[in-house]
Amino acid sequence: MWILTSSFASFIHAVQPEHLSKTVRHRSKRMILDSIGVGLVGSTTHVFDIALQYCRLYSSVAVSSVYGKAGVKLSPTLAAFTNGVATHSMDFDDTWHPATHPSGAVLPALLAASQMLPPSTKPNGMDFLLAFNVGLEVQGRLMHFSTEAHNIPKRFHPPSVVGTMGSAAATAKLLSLSTAQCAHALGIAASLAGAPMANAATQAKPLHIGNATRLGFEAALLAARGMEANPLILDDIPGCSGFSAFYRVYQPKPLSTPSDHHEFLLEKQDIAFKRFPAHLGMHWVVDAALSVRNLFINYAGSFSPSLIRTIVLKIPVSKYINRPFPSSEHQARHSFQFNACTALLDGEVGLSSFTESSIQRQELRELLDKVVVEHPEDNVANFDKMYGEVALLLHSGDFLTGKCDTFYGHWRKPLSKESLLKKFRSNASHVLPEDKIDTIITMVDNLENLSDSSQLACSL
Repeated sequence: MWILTSSFASFIHAVQPEHLSKTVRHRSKRMILDSIGVGLVGSTTHVFDIALQYCRLYSSVAVSSVYGKAGVKLSPTLAAFTNGVATHSMDFDDTWHPATHPSGAVLPALLAASQMLPPSTKPNGMDFLLAFNVGLEVQGRLMHFSTEAHNIPKRFHPPSVVGTMGSAAATAKLLSLSTAQCAHALGIAASLAGAPMANAATQAKPLHIGNATRLGFEAALLAARGMEANPLILDDIPGCSGFSAFYRVYQPKPLSTPSDHHEFLLEKQDIAFKRFPAHLGMHWVVDAALSVRNLFINYAGSFSPSLIRTIVLKIPVSKYINRPFPSSEHQARHSFQFNACTALLDGEVGLSSFTESSIQRQELRELLDKVVVEHPEDNVANFDKMYGEVALLLHSGDFLTGKCDTFYGHWRKPLSKESLLKKFRSNASHVLPEDKIDTIITMVDNLENLSDSSQLACSL
């Protein structure tokens, strides 16, 4: 049984930059750029302000940068926490399959750690990129331990579980921990992992990412200083649960020692990038709503809500994103009904859609009153299989339907380079001038050639 946990530790310790393929480097740099962008715009939110105020009470060794706050420094783990909260504050961060938000759980810890290390041991850009991919790989491999993880979650928020482990693995790699220390870092991280889905659609949900990146970082730091944990933490030990405690179905598999032919999961499974700040499931219903809206305008000459008798949403069963009348921005970001009706009314969904004034509009409430939800058996709660369908039953008796199987930004229909850069520039422009935005884009694009990776954190 020892072979399973130690296989992960051996992989973390032994993997080298040459094991990263061109595709993996390209995709992971897209993730880094997007994650920085959503973190920067997230630094404008109320929940970020709360987290920052809290961390400034306790920050003593202030060496690590904070998204969107020039001149503000925090201690490394608190900077990771604050930036992790920023990343998920709008639910604008990337999503993988099986379902988790991989970048936000890893990147803030690595940025903070890169500034913490003394000049003589500063990791270069390739070291940074490798550590980032180690964090992704560990998250992905752990998600494949259980069939539960393939569907939209019901019990634990995935990044609070696998994200904490990924952060520990990534920072252990960046800090050059030994194989034994890597195993202990995973064991310690498992004792710091987990957050309930009941806090979705609240201000507490961004804390899941903030804690994942911070606590994984802390686990690696503790292991580096000699703290030990159960060396069988990933193994399935009957009668004494380790990491298996997070899943009802648990079938762990060893991670092979890296070789010239090692294939990272990111090579096979690309990432989903969001076009607007809401739960990933919303992107299907929004694209379906925009499709039927165009049909309706062609039918009636303009969008006239008074002609609509019923709006039928065909969506998967998922309780925490089925919210008929959301009353806050966080609930609205997790509401099929709100996002479909906003797309119908405005012809788009964006940052301003989730302001108090937008949420409380009378004309939007009138549309929400017309919504009926259906759950077709073939529409499963799985980001690789689900679809969104929006149908309008008109007072005339006519029926118009829009359907989306794959939205633009999904891993089957990736954002173009131009679209990703447009999103980054738009997000970053809320807190940074254009010249700094250009610097970050260039730095991420040439990350492999960066002699000191802390320069990226310093530019934020």
